[in-house]
Amino acid sequence: MTKATFGAGCFWHVEETFSKLKGITKTTVGYEGGSTNNPTYTQVCTDTTGHAEVCEIEYNPKKIKYEDILNTFWKIHDPTQLNRQGPDVGTQYRSIIFYHSAKQKETAINSMKKQQKKTIKKIMTKIILAEKFWKAEEYHQKYFKKNGATCGINF
Repeated sequence: MTKATFGAGCFWHVEETFSKLKGITKTTVGYEGGSTNNPTYTQVCTDTTGHAEVCEIEYNPKKIKYEDILNTFWKIHDPTQLNRQGPDVGTQYRSIIFYHSAKQKETAINSMKKQQKKTIKKIMTKIILAEKFWKAEEYHQKYFKKNGATCGINF
């Protein structure tokens, strides 16, 4: 299995969307990109830890291509918004791709260039090396499946 990690606003809808793709074997929501060790949701929501809400994905590259996962990533949020998605505001909701290999980095950069050609607004997505992933509290895992709720953001 191969890992991919994305931040695209609230991690609940990101996980829900990716978990439905054929070839995705596991999704876990958590926090990445900040300076606080083992951050809590409450800490991340203060917008002071530097973490983004992310979904870490494990996928079978024989069943789904990284390019296809990236195509879904671009569709599920507005990458032209800086530090927000819909009603959610703060750096924890930023658009970000954490790459796990040089090939992922190259593929993500090329994919972003293609997306940029589709809009006149500047894409604000950051592409950076995967760092320490901190798993979010259990009540956040598979949130929509457990609670039957949605966040109401549709792109």
